[in-house]
Amino acid sequence: MSVNLQTPIDYLKGVGPNRADLLRKELDIHTYQDILNLFPNRYIDKTRFYKVNQLIDNSAEIQIIGKITSFKEVAQKRGKRLVASFQDDTGTMELVWFRGQKWIRDSLKLNIPYVIFGKANRFGNKFSMPHPDIETINDHKKSLSSGIHPIYPSTEKLSNKGISNRVVSKIVQQLFLETKGKFVETLSKPVLSELKLIPKAEALLNIHFPKSQELLAKAQYRLKFEELFYIQLQLILKNLIHKSKIKGFQFDTVGNYFNTFFKQHLPFQLTNAQKRVLKEIRADLGSNAQMNRLLQGDVGSGKTIVAFMSMLMALDNGFQACLMAPTEILSVQHYNGLKEWCNRLNINISLLTGSSKTSERKIIHEALENGDLHILVGTHALLEDKVKFKNLGLAVIDEQHRFGVKQRSKLWHKNTFPPNVLVMTATPIPRTLAMSVYGDLDISVIDELPPGRKSIKTVHRYDANRLNVFKFMRDEIAKGRQVYIVYPLIQESQAMDYKDLMEGYESISRDFPLPDYQISIVHGKMKPADKEFEMQRFIKGETQIMVATTVIEVGVNVPNASVMIIESAERFGLSQLHQLRGRVGRGAEQSYCILMTSHKLSNDSKTRLETMVRTNDGFEIAEVDLKLRGPGDIMGTQQSGILNLRIADIVKDKAILQQARYYAKKVLHEDPSLSKAAHEVILNTYKAMGKYKNIWNYIS
Repeated sequence: MSVNLQTPIDYLKGVGPNRADLLRKELDIHTYQDILNLFPNRYIDKTRFYKVNQLIDNSAEIQIIGKITSFKEVAQKRGKRLVASFQDDTGTMELVWFRGQKWIRDSLKLNIPYVIFGKANRFGNKFSMPHPDIETINDHKKSLSSGIHPIYPSTEKLSNKGISNRVVSKIVQQLFLETKGKFVETLSKPVLSELKLIPKAEALLNIHFPKSQELLAKAQYRLKFEELFYIQLQLILKNLIHKSKIKGFQFDTVGNYFNTFFKQHLPFQLTNAQKRVLKEIRADLGSNAQMNRLLQGDVGSGKTIVAFMSMLMALDNGFQACLMAPTEILSVQHYNGLKEWCNRLNINISLLTGSSKTSERKIIHEALENGDLHILVGTHALLEDKVKFKNLGLAVIDEQHRFGVKQRSKLWHKNTFPPNVLVMTATPIPRTLAMSVYGDLDISVIDELPPGRKSIKTVHRYDANRLNVFKFMRDEIAKGRQVYIVYPLIQESQAMDYKDLMEGYESISRDFPLPDYQISIVHGKMKPADKEFEMQRFIKGETQIMVATTVIEVGVNVPNASVMIIESAERFGLSQLHQLRGRVGRGAEQSYCILMTSHKLSNDSKTRLETMVRTNDGFEIAEVDLKLRGPGDIMGTQQSGILNLRIADIVKDKAILQQARYYAKKVLHEDPSLSKAAHEVILNTYKAMGKYKNIWNYIS
């Protein structure tokens, strides 16, 4: 009979209620299965034995076979230390203990062979090893892990309560003894044979107790592939079910609105990337499944016009459309941009934000419900219960990672059918992350900039160069250009940041005095109306310098602004720096981004600044960001659940991830319902995962 892996760990010999409680709290281990999936962080190779005369002074851990020939106690400033003389056939060294002397003295015997393991330190011409791991040669031979030694994840609390690495290793050994190492296979025979993967039971044995480096590598590969395979299977299945079950509004015609705009009002030639993405959207909207597409494109790549043309398809088929943005500034900007085009096409468009007056809201609500209003642009205000559409056919969401899942689903329920959904982001998401986090969305990428755009020149300058930077600003302003100066804004240090901003503003005001120069200032403590007033002055060119916090990160479009100065640039993340840089370079003139920092920089800060200076490619920047910060930070806490991977790492295991996605697609293409005999193993594993572990509740 096989042991049920869902058995609580309390029942495993050697665990007991106290240890079980600690393991639950500290490592989230509840069942036998969780112990099995507690994979080691690293390994120590114990396949080699050294002789005393081979010791050299380095920090490596080594093991030696020899005998203890004598003990002595040595007085020191505080208490005593216990010193043993340890020898093999080539020489003698010392073993030293600073605590637990009585227990050690009683448990160790003279002149019998022991295996010792630890770091050897040299004092003069003699070596000593403090607090070695020590066991008799017979125990060493019996141990499952006599070769390559696993080091398991741990916490300070576990160590303090005596649950050492050796204890955890013993618990895992006990589990293998109780189960006799018999574990159910979780991948189908075709997948195993095509990829030459070792069986599940062999992989689990060799991940915990590797027989050799080669078998360890095979075990790691097999288990990483499996973990990523089931995540991809889940995402792709979700997408397939979505397409077959969730009916969308089918837009059969491309009609008058779209064609008139395309032929008469298009402000510039569409790039090939924009044309390709429009084709993909049009195919989605023409099918009878709900569109669920992510549109990625760097700042200034022309996502908005693609979104607008998609809205026109909805209008051509008698539906309404909406565009939801995360901030008031951004929604106002979208509204102003779209309004110009809508006026030419006689399309009714309105703006709804937190600061819309009650009287305006009433008019909007009525026009929405009777269908007179075609397009509604706004912030979270669109989600209010009072906002009811006559027939919402397309919802466009900008910078969607700033909206929670609950907020988005509110928008879905505005209709009997959920509307088609187009999600836009100017934060390029690395391919591996997109495959993992947005794997259930179809992804379109606009990967070329409109013609005539010059790439922005980026430089890094230290605070000591400030006077040169001011001179450069004067020269650019003299040419009729405008300048942004951005200060960090970090929640924890708002008061300090505000002080920095105000000091910066005063120093700029001294160097750029009235009446020759006009300066705008924008920060989070201002009322929305005051912010808007200052923004408008800058947009109209009445002020030459805009001093701001990161409020302007997303969405201010001033083609005449050609210089972006980022103060304390080392305090910004890469994606934020990239977003801020995208505020300039919107006109035909050469634009510049100047990263100002102090001389004290961490290695990560240096990497970020070097990356910014080297490249303007948002996707390359996103890849570096992923390596520096890890997936959890990039996705924000609300979506990092997906990346609580047990063994795989989506940064390092990119190739395995791509392979896992390929095989998950292949299996589902051959057998969408997993009903064939060959896929029975996959179906059973998939069902069991859903049943025992809520790892599937996190995907967008």
